[in-house]
Amino acid sequence: MESKQMEENPSPHVKSMAAFLIRFYSDQLRSITLSPDSDLHYPLYIEFAELVDHDPPLAHLVFSRPSQYLNDFDDAAVWAHRVVLGNLRENEDGVMKNLIHIRINISGSPLECPETFPSIGHVRVKHRGVLLTLKGTVIRSGAVKMYEGKRWYKCRRCNYSFPVYPELETRNSIVLPSICPSQGSKICEGTNFQFVENSITCQDYQEIKIQESTQLLGVGAIPSFNSYDIIVTGILTAKWSPDLKDVRCDLEPVLVANHVRRTNELKSAIDVPDDLIMKFKKFWNCFKDTPLKGRNAIIRGICPQVFGLFTVKLAVALTLIGGVQHVDASGTKIRGESHLLLVGDPGTGKSQFLKFAAKLSNRSVITTGLGSTSAGLTVTAVKDGGEWMLEAGALVLADGGLCCIDEFDSMREHDRATIHEAMEQQTISVAKAGLVTTLSTKTIVFGATNPKGQYDPDQSLSVNTTLSGPLLSRFDIVLVLLDTKNPEWDAVVSSHILSEGVSDKIGRDEDLASIWPLEMLRRYIHFVKYYFRPVLTKEAEKIISSYYQLQRRSATHNAARTTVRMLESLIRLAQAHARLMFRNEVTRLDAITAVLCIESSMTTSAIVDSVGNALHSNFSENPDHDYCRQETLILEKLSTVEDFSALNSLEVLEIELLLMERSALQIFASVFFRHGRAASP
Repeated sequence: MESKQMEENPSPHVKSMAAFLIRFYSDQLRSITLSPDSDLHYPLYIEFAELVDHDPPLAHLVFSRPSQYLNDFDDAAVWAHRVVLGNLRENEDGVMKNLIHIRINISGSPLECPETFPSIGHVRVKHRGVLLTLKGTVIRSGAVKMYEGKRWYKCRRCNYSFPVYPELETRNSIVLPSICPSQGSKICEGTNFQFVENSITCQDYQEIKIQESTQLLGVGAIPSFNSYDIIVTGILTAKWSPDLKDVRCDLEPVLVANHVRRTNELKSAIDVPDDLIMKFKKFWNCFKDTPLKGRNAIIRGICPQVFGLFTVKLAVALTLIGGVQHVDASGTKIRGESHLLLVGDPGTGKSQFLKFAAKLSNRSVITTGLGSTSAGLTVTAVKDGGEWMLEAGALVLADGGLCCIDEFDSMREHDRATIHEAMEQQTISVAKAGLVTTLSTKTIVFGATNPKGQYDPDQSLSVNTTLSGPLLSRFDIVLVLLDTKNPEWDAVVSSHILSEGVSDKIGRDEDLASIWPLEMLRRYIHFVKYYFRPVLTKEAEKIISSYYQLQRRSATHNAARTTVRMLESLIRLAQAHARLMFRNEVTRLDAITAVLCIESSMTTSAIVDSVGNALHSNFSENPDHDYCRQETLILEKLSTVEDFSALNSLEVLEIELLLMERSALQIFASVFFRHGRAASP
């Protein structure tokens, strides 16, 4: 019925649309024509920018009256498809299609302005009925259902056939026109219509719920839509909420989607232009002889309002950059993301670092332990309109980014236990309300907690923090910030805080040798994280292996921290430091720095035999010279490991095999990455 009607009466603007499609999208039309299944719905993707250049008046009509002209465009697509079908070669078998739908991509077009691309919070009544684009994070997705998209009726008086579309506002009910809509020379004015048998067109549809993005640039994973950041183009309308007993019936805003595009399909959308990459390379050329001085200039830009705390700022940088994910021959994945826990007295700047780290990450979620439940952190089952759906929690929304949990100690033990799988296996297994699935939580966990009462250096971290051993072992770095009385330190910190107002008025220059601005630091972390794939050298492997063995046999070691996970943490931190230093090779410097970070994490050091307090760590005037002293001390201590006769040789063999396997796979990944990124800087 539909095809016969169109052949008899194609309107002029439908022919104009069809000509546009044949001219610019003949390849897509040909592909649709050669597809064997005639019952499927086929999308035809067009660029709105090309339509604006080709026919500006038509583009304006599509924007201002999309309900009518998108349907006309679908008819034009079928008409253009018939033209292509008729022009096929004799040896090509085309199949007639009647279900082709235009999908409009507005990228690079005038519709990317704030008026037609507002944030979700700025959607108003004036946007109703036009082609609108929204960007948001998917937090809930329903099951794929079927609905009636169109049916045909025939006027009993003049036999004119016309389509009727269900009205979304009235929950897909069919409303017939008051008089016959025929456009002939003589007006029919018939009011009696007959349904045409077998003319109903059904379509699959899915309801998704989006919210404002947790950041402008970008989020996690729920079934069938994986909680992505998406850009949706469609028509804004409204529908009545379900008619439930004792529940007020309201109009709910709905965007009937025409085109959906994921914005975080491969990587985050932080732009790093070529001139900025050259600026990074020039910076490191200037610090070729004093690399640690250049590194300190970078990490000095982390949370600049907090004085000193060199160890914490270095740990934050290494955690955000992370190591390289390792996948063995059996497909088992070992995470590349590092986790950081700050344990400290009140007023030591823990929350400041959490909030600043969230700004540096391309994607982040901040929550507090007091208001977080296991469902709020992972996923919760909600009932919407009689149907159970999964709604993403903080860890799922932060997939591919950073999840900051403040007041970690305020969480209940049961709620803390739910994040064990998310931190190590980077998945969350769900079995709720008949929904069984596994969600991705490839996220960095950055926690902050207060000690239980007065911190006791003689006790283990588990006792001081009331956190279980299995949870503590999942954190790569655990830093203790103790607010001990130190008059000299207090004088320096108070001077720094009082001088902040003056420095803000003067303004910061763009000299990267002194301090890096937030946006520059953000882009640098993003670039080194995705561009470099560091490989461990033999020297670095030996240092990491020796230090791990030293910790394992230390009489004062903390059992909750010195597990095999510590070896993985050392590898990740060494790789992260190599990336921070703009290198693709993990050298002795990186391995020693990883050892120093882990040393700062230990309640009692296995090397310097002293209690660490990261609060009073400051930036050195000559970091390269200080590093030489630290390196000598560490290497002297580690050299005794080789002579230790009681060492378990089987344990050493296992460590060496693990390091060799990871090295071989990283070399392969690095070579593959370089060849795949030949056009990269």
